[in-house]
Amino acid sequence: MSNNIRLLEKVLDYSALKQKVIGKNIANATTVGYKREDVEFVNVFDEANNKLKVDNARHIKSGDKVITPESELVVVQDKDTEKVSGFNNVDIDKEMAELAENNVMFKFAARRMNMYFRDLQAVIKGGR
Repeated sequence: MSNNIRLLEKVLDYSALKQKVIGKNIANATTVGYKREDVEFVNVFDEANNKLKVDNARHIKSGDKVITPESELVVVQDKDTEKVSGFNNVDIDKEMAELAENNVMFKFAARRMNMYFRDLQAVIKGGR
């Protein structure tokens, strides 16, 4: 399977998990003491990259979050202690905006994957 498909699979996995986390945040918007959660990609190679010596800034882009097929998804708690809603650190407007953005990203990845398999199917059938 190509790297593009594995990357699209990761994006779909990310979007599905992000949807669940956003839903949980919205459901707990008025729960006193609830800590907002978010989803992050953790690159398997981040630890190794951070230990490398960089002689030139163009050689290695350290510190950037890059989604690769080797990336892992992690749910993390937001460390911000500001009580945006009066009950906890969940900002309902921000959550709704992230929900819309996540929806667009999921639809894009799903359509791209669908196009790939449709093209593959056409090749297998001989272009008919």
